[in-house]
Amino acid sequence: MPRVRYRVAMSLDGYISGPRGEIDWIVADPAIDFGAVFGQCDTFLMGRRTFELTLQPGSPPFPPGSKVFVVSRTLRPADHPTVTVLTEVSPTSLAKVRAVAGKDVWLFGGGELFRSLIGQHFVDTVEVAIMPVILGGGVPMAGHPAKSARLRLMTHKIYDSGIVTLEYAVESLAV
Repeated sequence: MPRVRYRVAMSLDGYISGPRGEIDWIVADPAIDFGAVFGQCDTFLMGRRTFELTLQPGSPPFPPGSKVFVVSRTLRPADHPTVTVLTEVSPTSLAKVRAVAGKDVWLFGGGELFRSLIGQHFVDTVEVAIMPVILGGGVPMAGHPAKSARLRLMTHKIYDSGIVTLEYAVESLAV
């Protein structure tokens, strides 16, 4: 079964975007092969705010043939025919996402969506690229209040740029 992977860049102080949603603080490292990273997933799941960022000029396109799901109560599906708009996060809607995935599902950005999905036992891995930056405020990685979860470190890597990547398996929700 395809895994749902929360993959996100985060500042050292725990933010995935700045106070105004900015992501220009993310450090680029030529040693990170983004083609290989994107090649592991063929399905992308995100909230509306993250989706709107992907529509901005200069944003990289999703790989050809990708399936994109956007969780939103305000987007009109007719205005976005290339994506599937989910109006709720439920076991039924989440099963639909997994059912169409041929590879893994990338839970793309979105601290609030991550918080909701991990609380429903829908996230299999948490993969964080910690940037050597302190933002002092912004959108937190997990949103508040987040469910507690037990994680097991699977891999890690340190890059010359100061980026540290960590990949955790979600073991269980803590009680």
